[in-house]
Amino acid sequence: MDEIKAFAADSLYRVCDPEQFEFETTAQVEPAAQPLGQQRALDAIEFGVDIERQGFNLFVIGNSGFGKDDLVQQVLHGRAGLEDARSDWCYVNNFDLPQQPRMLRLPAGLGQQLRGDMETLVEDLLSALPTAFESEEYRNRRQEIEQDLQDHQEEAFRELASEAEASGIMVVRTPAGYTLGPSKDGHPLDQQEYENLPDDEKQRIEVLVAELQKKLQEVIRDLPLLQREHHQRIKALNEEITRHTVEQLIAWMEDRYRELPAVMEYLGSVTENAIREAEAFLPRQGDSGLEQVATRVREFFQYGINVIVDNTASQGSPIVFEDNPTYQNLIGRVEYASQMGTLITNFTLIKPGALHRANGGYLVLDANQVLRHGYAWQGLKRALKAREIRIQSLEQMLSLANTVSLEPESIPLRIKVILTGEPELYFLLKAYDPEFDELFKVAADFSTTTPRAADTVAGYARLVATLQQQGELRPVERDAVARLVEESSRDAGDAEKLSLHVERLRDLLGEADYWAGRDGRDRIGRADIEQAIEQRDYRQDRYRELMQEQILRGIKLIDTEGTRVAQVNGLSVLQAGGYLFGLTSRITATARLGRGGVIDIEREAKLGGDIHSKGVMILASFLASRYAPDKPLPLAASLAFEQSYGRVDGDSASAAELCALLSALGDIPLKQSLAVTGSINQLGEIQAIGGVNEKIEGFFEICASRGLTGEQGVIVPAVNRLHLMLHRDVRDAVEAGRFHIYPAATVEDVMGLLCGLEAGVGDDDGIYPEGSFNRRVADRISQLQQSQRQLAREARDAERADSPPEAG
Repeated sequence: MDEIKAFAADSLYRVCDPEQFEFETTAQVEPAAQPLGQQRALDAIEFGVDIERQGFNLFVIGNSGFGKDDLVQQVLHGRAGLEDARSDWCYVNNFDLPQQPRMLRLPAGLGQQLRGDMETLVEDLLSALPTAFESEEYRNRRQEIEQDLQDHQEEAFRELASEAEASGIMVVRTPAGYTLGPSKDGHPLDQQEYENLPDDEKQRIEVLVAELQKKLQEVIRDLPLLQREHHQRIKALNEEITRHTVEQLIAWMEDRYRELPAVMEYLGSVTENAIREAEAFLPRQGDSGLEQVATRVREFFQYGINVIVDNTASQGSPIVFEDNPTYQNLIGRVEYASQMGTLITNFTLIKPGALHRANGGYLVLDANQVLRHGYAWQGLKRALKAREIRIQSLEQMLSLANTVSLEPESIPLRIKVILTGEPELYFLLKAYDPEFDELFKVAADFSTTTPRAADTVAGYARLVATLQQQGELRPVERDAVARLVEESSRDAGDAEKLSLHVERLRDLLGEADYWAGRDGRDRIGRADIEQAIEQRDYRQDRYRELMQEQILRGIKLIDTEGTRVAQVNGLSVLQAGGYLFGLTSRITATARLGRGGVIDIEREAKLGGDIHSKGVMILASFLASRYAPDKPLPLAASLAFEQSYGRVDGDSASAAELCALLSALGDIPLKQSLAVTGSINQLGEIQAIGGVNEKIEGFFEICASRGLTGEQGVIVPAVNRLHLMLHRDVRDAVEAGRFHIYPAATVEDVMGLLCGLEAGVGDDDGIYPEGSFNRRVADRISQLQQSQRQLAREARDAERADSPPEAG
């Protein structure tokens, strides 16, 4: 086997040459017109915004911090300025069915105008109607009607009195009403005079009185009819005067709004209602002066205009970002007021939601926030499918309400909804919500990285200039820009990529600006960027220091010198918040005769994840196919992460676990000065892993703290060379030959580095060369197989000895 050479120091970090930049500071750089590396997402957003078809709403896919909100806002503002689909939306009273307020759609700016005009109309009615009813014409005409009633009443009684007088009977009006009695010479007879009359005369008088009594009752019975006729005439007069006054006062409004049929219809309803309710406009006892008029205007809320969306000061299509998308904040609500212990409501208490404000334009929502609020997602989907906004409380929607509420007329909905969210959420909705594909047909997927090439590095410099100028920071020198490019590759975990995490870059620039200012510099230099990075790591580094301290104090057992059998230093990555750091763990293995295969202790203890368990099964499969292809593998082995008390997942330790198991089988000592990371497949190939920089640096810090011997190092998958962006101290140690980073392509490479033995190549019979580690492992497995066969024979012999002899 050829000797494996460690990586050279210059291959551990890709330097950005500041000389490639044609500027001294970012103050000389034009801001970026488009986001770096997001052309695919930009094209998708522009397509989704431009297309006007049902269901072509957008879902912008991307993790937080990659600038998706900024890009959406940029595209929308550019698009909205070319359109003007704004309208004012109002609710007005339904005079026929007050529980069902009517909707008015008005050109932008006319909502407030109409509201002001209606307030003026009410003021005019409160002033003009009392004046009209106090006019000379009205008083004369009403007096005429009153006189007619009086004349009719008097004429009826006069005719009855004349008839009675001709018969010697007098009609007398008393406080209790009318009465009839005999008279003589125009004077009523008293009781004595009546008793002195002859009997036949008294009988005649009684008959006449009875007849006249009937006629009197008929006259009295007709009086309500006369009163009714009188009332109707008064009412007709009042209506005539009111109609004339109202129509005169409202004529100028009808002339102003004649091009709006819905408003004209509403004004017609207002006219009829004002005529019916004319008495309400008349002064109450004690009312006087203009101050009373101004005060009473508020009482006539039924003539008000509830402008729920006012676009007077807006230009272009509305763009609404709703950061608290509850059901009511999206759909709108009907509020209630307490009056004498009772909750009441009316159309003036209707409040708009984000859908109302964004109607005719664009609504941007965080999908996670929408799904967090109960029924907000259902309400949004219902509105988009029905193309209308129907204000309905959750109690009504769930049939839980037992009080009377309003049922406002639905508002037509024309809107483009843009949801933003993480990839996992997008795919969950796509998989489990059958309506999602119908309503959100366009996906704009944000990239997390972009290739690191000359053009993208120049674009990254423009991104730095954009953020510097937007944040009004100090200009960034080109050396500092070069350092930011290098740090971007480090964040991307790939020397050939640049991270597109805009928010992290913005924060780093802000911190560097602080350090430059504290030191009195008017530019951000490379040293400021370095200090910002160091201080950022230092603020988050306490947990890593505690873990490393446990190792250095011998509490957590990790060897960095000597050799051990069945023991390997494995590398993993831990994440504390947004901070990643490498962690070294001792991996051990045992191997003995048995039939249990390879036991994953982490999984048995329910501390191992599915991916880690998969890695263990793969190495077990490799072990059987390599060393026992034609015979059973009589092995009972176990693998464990020692002193690990948390969850273990991922397969990046499977190469280290396999080497520990091979060491246990072949009794092969392994170097503890080396640590291993890498995933293995069934063919024995070492596959790429994540977090390679953090893993190397984690083991390096332990070795450096104990003292570098020149023997220490890390074995990594060869393909991970593309991802190396290591810290300066590691590179310096490699340059000085005091630390080494070895590439490995196969398990033979890893074992060869760990034990110093050749792997050996098997001949046609599968026999490996003497002295190779494969031979030692194969011999041990052969011994186990022989032991298994021997035990099987002994068991059969014992069984025969215990069996009774057969009858002859």
